[in-house]
Amino acid sequence: MLALAFTSIFGTIIPQNKSFTAYSREYSELFFKLFKALDLFDMYHSWWFQLLFFILTLNIIVCSIDRLSGTWKIVFKKKNYNPSSFKNKKPIGSFEKNILTESLKDQLVSTIFKGFGKCDIKKTGANYSIFAEKGRMTRLGVYAVHLSIVIMIAGALAGSFFGFEGYVNIPEGEIRDTIILKKSNKVQKLDFGIKCNDFKISFYKTGAPKEYRSNLTIIENGKQGLKKDIIVNSPIRYKGINIFQSNYGKVPSRKTSQNNLKDDYINLNFIHKKTGGKYNKKIKTGERFDLPEGAGEFAVKSFTNSYKFMGRSLGEAFICYIYPQEGEPEEVILPVGFLNFDKMRKGKFIFSVSNQNLIYYTGLQVTKDPGVWIVYTGFMLMIAGCFITFFMSHQQLYVEIVKKGKKSTLTVFGKTNKNKTGIKNKIIERIRKINEQL
Repeated sequence: MLALAFTSIFGTIIPQNKSFTAYSREYSELFFKLFKALDLFDMYHSWWFQLLFFILTLNIIVCSIDRLSGTWKIVFKKKNYNPSSFKNKKPIGSFEKNILTESLKDQLVSTIFKGFGKCDIKKTGANYSIFAEKGRMTRLGVYAVHLSIVIMIAGALAGSFFGFEGYVNIPEGEIRDTIILKKSNKVQKLDFGIKCNDFKISFYKTGAPKEYRSNLTIIENGKQGLKKDIIVNSPIRYKGINIFQSNYGKVPSRKTSQNNLKDDYINLNFIHKKTGGKYNKKIKTGERFDLPEGAGEFAVKSFTNSYKFMGRSLGEAFICYIYPQEGEPEEVILPVGFLNFDKMRKGKFIFSVSNQNLIYYTGLQVTKDPGVWIVYTGFMLMIAGCFITFFMSHQQLYVEIVKKGKKSTLTVFGKTNKNKTGIKNKIIERIRKINEQL
């Protein structure tokens, strides 16, 4: 647990799941290589962090089994008692009265043993011994807490292995049924399509965005299904998948051809630095294409309304990536208003964009976590287990009524596994009450 707490500090200080290019700009070469080797850029999915969870789970299971056998015998044994186990303890209280033992026995059952359920009464001559207990099952409260931790870890791992988190940008009027996974940049196909019917944004007087809202429709099997407006913190939840309003931006405008087909495109121009060869490519956001001369693949990932460079805003810009045949992806920034900006970058080609008429798109975060209800179940079990563990107890009472001539002597013994003082005071109050009544 200390190891998990300590390593989680790194996951808090180091931003998670950013691009390697962003990390290389933020950290020195030494720290970049070190953090990358230790998987600190995606720490919570790293093998060693999950190994810590596995060791914690194993530790909890072993510790629970080690003590469970003794607890099991107490909880599930037949209801019997050994008077000698009480008599070697100091009694909670006692008194002597001129009253028949039979009458005293009935008074005890209705007062001192109130709330204990059925009493085990044994008669020996004119004497009585009475035993009762309650709360046996409360001894299992700590095991409920232990089990809840294991269940929550299982739920977290289920979400890590079988869930996903990705993003998609959808221009107004368009439908997307695939997303880009955040961790791997791979394409994940959905079982339905998401249509952006309309996107609206309002601004403060300062120019900062006040609210942005997307009107979405779920398209499944060619039919329109759920339709809803979403804003930040008000997502669509559909078949275990959550669709959040994440951001917004602009993309090249749509041109409608004669056959009414819409074409979202970017005119990408690039020049080979050595040969001077000029190329032009019409590419859609999210698509990849092969660069000439085996230079790898190129993709336009997203669009930003304001890209800052050395503290200065360059305005609207496209965020692109080059995926070489070997090595890590390289980020390429193409500001719309600075066509020669890419000349500063080292590489075989100089890129720029042209002829861009821009419209809004909605940026959505799409997540699936099949382990979330497992985690919720573990959380509810933990609340119940903690309540039982801290506020309930296993209580046992043993009372002897012994006839001595014309008098009867009553002696009360008790045992509990927690809150001994509180329960003792409660029984003493009952003894005082019955003594006053008699």
